[in-house]
Amino acid sequence: MAGPYPECAPAAVGEKRQQFGSRFLSDPARVFHHNAWDNVEWSEEQAAAAERKVRENSTQRVCQEKQVDYEINAHKYWNEFYKIHENGFFKDRHWLFTEFPELAPSPNQNDLNDWLSENKRNEVPEGRSKEDGPGLRIEEQHTCSSDSLGCKPQMPPVEEDVTQKFSHLEICADEFPGSSASYRILEVGCGVGNTVFPILQTNNDPGLFVYCCDFSSTAVELVQTNSAYDPCRCFAFVHDLCDEDTSYPVPRGSLDIIILIFVLSAVVPDKMQKAINRLSRLLKPGGMMLLRDYGRYDMAQLRFKKGQCLSENFYVRGDGTRVYFFTQEELDTLFTTAGLEKVQNLVDRRLQVNRGKQLTMYRVWIQCKYRKPLLSGAG
Repeated sequence: MAGPYPECAPAAVGEKRQQFGSRFLSDPARVFHHNAWDNVEWSEEQAAAAERKVRENSTQRVCQEKQVDYEINAHKYWNEFYKIHENGFFKDRHWLFTEFPELAPSPNQNDLNDWLSENKRNEVPEGRSKEDGPGLRIEEQHTCSSDSLGCKPQMPPVEEDVTQKFSHLEICADEFPGSSASYRILEVGCGVGNTVFPILQTNNDPGLFVYCCDFSSTAVELVQTNSAYDPCRCFAFVHDLCDEDTSYPVPRGSLDIIILIFVLSAVVPDKMQKAINRLSRLLKPGGMMLLRDYGRYDMAQLRFKKGQCLSENFYVRGDGTRVYFFTQEELDTLFTTAGLEKVQNLVDRRLQVNRGKQLTMYRVWIQCKYRKPLLSGAG
């Protein structure tokens, strides 16, 4: 994005990121000394230029016939995406436990610190660029306690027919995968497992059970066939979070954490509220919904050409997958309408640097944490 390199002030208490907010660009001449800079404040000129760019690339909309195709065949476009890229396109999200410590409620701290230290050297921002490099495959096969989770250690990966069976049943409180677990996490839009596997590797809580689902059956198959997939601690299944007629394989009020990482942005805007409402009902009182997604005027939004805009701030990529760019206010409305209380809602503006090509790229992401209120009278 054109314009002078903005200087960054230290993170303010409240809406600014505290975890990653530690590297600030005070001298523009040093911009290529690091791969990324935190909490980058835009000048008025930069903000105005971004707004103009979005207006320009939104003037020509995709025709209605094509829009219907992208909606009806969305699963086909995502399946094709994962078939082409498989595991080589993705990189495990090393920042998870820094930004979302809720995912590691009682880990072995030494293992966690070692894992974070190892991945810190390879810090790569979230996105869909092939420059992200190959995914990190975890070769060690996890073991499990059949007493704590009620499963056999040699249980094979979950087959699709079983997945579909659970999807269409009314789930009973004591008859679902991970029913004996004491801490349950669901990731919606799991892709090839770049969030799930770091959680399983790092969080040694014997009572932990992780559910993960994706719109793409190809992505779920890649998760299930990964050497790190342990059906004693994880249940992967195909699910469309916009499908109101298909149940999740867990009862209401059973989940401690729900994760949405760069997934809600792929949903048609007018279907987002009902999707969040359904997910909210799965949380326990005090449970948390964690989100990280694209913010308004992110570099990816500014790069779209005319004719790729579906509706305001909603676009289709060249491969047929779609993406929306949020504001904090829009996300706050979605979560609070679903009955959740704000814990965190911040904009993460980062200056990403390609030192080899001497390029600067301005990324805008939004990070949210919303909690389900405790029952009346609960502590």
